[in-house]
Amino acid sequence: MSKFRTKHLKKWDQKYIWHPFTQMKDWVKQEPLVIDSADGIYLKDIDGKIYMDGVSSLWVNVHGHRHPKIDAAIKKQIDKISHSTLLGLANTPSIELAKRLVEISPKGLAKVFYSDNGSTAVEIAIKMAYQYWQNTGHTKKTDIVHLNNSYHGDTLGSVSVGGIDLFHKVYRKLIFKTIPLKGCGWPAIDELEQLLKKKSDKIAALVVEPLVQGAAGMLLWPNGALKKMRSLTKKYNVLLIVDEVATGVGRTGKMFACEHEGVSPDFLCMAKGITGGYLPLAATLTTKKVFDGFLFDYKEYKTFFHGHTYTGNPLACAAALANLEIFQKERTLSRLAPKINYLAKKLKMFYNLPSVAEVRQRGFMVGIELKGKLEDRWGAKVCEQVREYGVILRPLGNVIVLMPPLSISTKEIDFLVQATYRSIENVCHSERSKES
Repeated sequence: MSKFRTKHLKKWDQKYIWHPFTQMKDWVKQEPLVIDSADGIYLKDIDGKIYMDGVSSLWVNVHGHRHPKIDAAIKKQIDKISHSTLLGLANTPSIELAKRLVEISPKGLAKVFYSDNGSTAVEIAIKMAYQYWQNTGHTKKTDIVHLNNSYHGDTLGSVSVGGIDLFHKVYRKLIFKTIPLKGCGWPAIDELEQLLKKKSDKIAALVVEPLVQGAAGMLLWPNGALKKMRSLTKKYNVLLIVDEVATGVGRTGKMFACEHEGVSPDFLCMAKGITGGYLPLAATLTTKKVFDGFLFDYKEYKTFFHGHTYTGNPLACAAALANLEIFQKERTLSRLAPKINYLAKKLKMFYNLPSVAEVRQRGFMVGIELKGKLEDRWGAKVCEQVREYGVILRPLGNVIVLMPPLSISTKEIDFLVQATYRSIENVCHSERSKES
């Protein structure tokens, strides 16, 4: 690409694009990194420099960029049809994918409702849970309970069950009231039990991120906590919604995080890696019991009045089918297990750094928490520094996130870990020297 074109692309970006989760006052002062192509787990910018994709292009890429099977599936589908609505019609790939998703999901999930991102997948589950109780005569059951430090997306419905003030505080006057659990870990479970004992007749659903609260900084739940939540919601007749947008599709070492504790929820929300990181697609799975709570005569107006223009898009569904076939044919999960163990051993070295407070890992979801204050921007500075070593990372405050594609090799894990280690060492040592 010519220098003239690269220069103008960077200027046009700063002139025309408003980037998500980005303080634009800072963005327009620096030269943007513009990605032009990719291959495997590597990205190439418009200047020709290559970077390792250390966060799977925001937690979505699974088998690497430009996987020949997914590429071919999309091209084949384009030759048939690129879009057809599911409002009053059906299409081939969405039917085949729905069948496949039910087959690989926890037992009891039987119906698939499509959308296009994680926020909508969760919002659909919340609306379905609420309306289920209204449809079936339990009209007092309207409250939604969620965890402390929760994150379920950015639409107002999903923000309503969000618990991260940095992201959600400004919208508090726009959203509906919910019941947040104030504690973390087992104290939160005790709090949930007491709440359900007193108010289960008014509670419609509990929304949780199973095992790992990703956007909160890769916070880990203790073993057995999810299973206990499931048993409590069953006991007190409350629907359980699990948000597997980040944890699903292999990130924790199993296809879904629920599988680690043998939990079958009433709703399972998935997105991100469902198409292997190719196209926007999400799915909300639920039980036949919930589905049957919407089967009424037309004149009763108890239909689920919700939908999206691109619901069940054939291109996205074709990509997702190819993605799941790769899991099976390449034995992705069984080959992932030793790499998870290898990564765990390598992560121990970060405790040699005085600036590291804690390292948290579940499968290929890793958070390295730094000791600096949020306003010090250590996380952002480390992720700027690591680009010098040819790695793309994005922090969560002062937590450095590692979430590479599942296809990464052990040699590439070494490179990723070493580059991150050196970047933390360089940035945090330099900042501490300034303070002293």
